[in-house]
Amino acid sequence: MSDIAKLEKNKVPKGEVSLVGLGRLGLRTALNLIQAHRGGPKTVYAIDGQKISIDDLIFRMYGAEIGEYKVDFIKRLAGAGFNKEIIPITQDISPENIELIKGDVVCIEIAGGDTLKTTSEIIKHARASGALTTSTVGVFGIGEEEIIVNDISELENDNPIVEFLKNEGITENHLLIGTGKLIRDWEPVTPYTLDQISAVITREVLKLLEKKNNEK
Repeated sequence: MSDIAKLEKNKVPKGEVSLVGLGRLGLRTALNLIQAHRGGPKTVYAIDGQKISIDDLIFRMYGAEIGEYKVDFIKRLAGAGFNKEIIPITQDISPENIELIKGDVVCIEIAGGDTLKTTSEIIKHARASGALTTSTVGVFGIGEEEIIVNDISELENDNPIVEFLKNEGITENHLLIGTGKLIRDWEPVTPYTLDQISAVITREVLKLLEKKNNEK
């Protein structure tokens, strides 16, 4: 076998990622991860109990049908025989089904309502099984915001997400990514800002996945 052939043989998908939340941001991250070529995750657990509505324009732009589960759509979009395994789970995470969280890296992108308690429980469960974790720290913005990429230990408590998670005992070894802009701020959620955040999230998830793969 040639050196190039040996290198190509090693450039295959490895490891498992759980994507918790497949909304406008989660879809972008899912598409980025499953399109990663010559690497990336072997298995993606897509976890979300929501169905596509008329307002989910980005889903419909890719051919989704109104009323279809978001996670079923990403599985359908990938198609039979795709080189990565997409496992759709049509449930929202709660204390009753927290065991659905698995994999080497857990990426939390849930939104709407008060999701911080759920986020903290997911992080605790994932870390207990040895998974590395990341979640968002605000996704509002008009495009001039810097994308924050920090371990929670590096951030101050002036952001309520940071403050809540630290009060829950999550004080280190959890990556927070986003604009820092929240629903209290005037900025809307814009698609190009979500593109930017998702690109950073994807980058960091791949780095965390590589770290876990090297530990095996």
